[in-house]
Amino acid sequence: MPERPRVLIVDDEERFRKTLSRLLSSRGVQVHAVDSGEAALEHVAKQEPDVVLMDVKMPGMGGIKALAEIKRRHPAVEVLVLSGHASVDTAKEIIELGGFDYLLKPYSIDDLMAKIDAACERKQAKYRA
Repeated sequence: MPERPRVLIVDDEERFRKTLSRLLSSRGVQVHAVDSGEAALEHVAKQEPDVVLMDVKMPGMGGIKALAEIKRRHPAVEVLVLSGHASVDTAKEIIELGGFDYLLKPYSIDDLMAKIDAACERKQAKYRA
């Protein structure tokens, strides 16, 4: 796992992005945040993060389509989907597309950090293989 995990937050709600950015930064995470799936693809192409935290429902390119594109273009990047909408079908689709996991809002920062750490470990294992 890297010294400071690099995380990209993708959510159309500005308050959520700012709050989560502040919380993760206080835990030693290097954070960038964008407001759309399109912006996420641009950012990942320029500066590949370890983990992408992706909302499902966003205007324009939604989280599922952005997840599929990120995994197609950058298969080593781990994508953790965060959503306020519980759906077994959505969770199944996320995993089938290569998403690392699905976390239902609200969640604790400790739970999120554990998922980020696990995703970083999986990414490092891919490089060692």
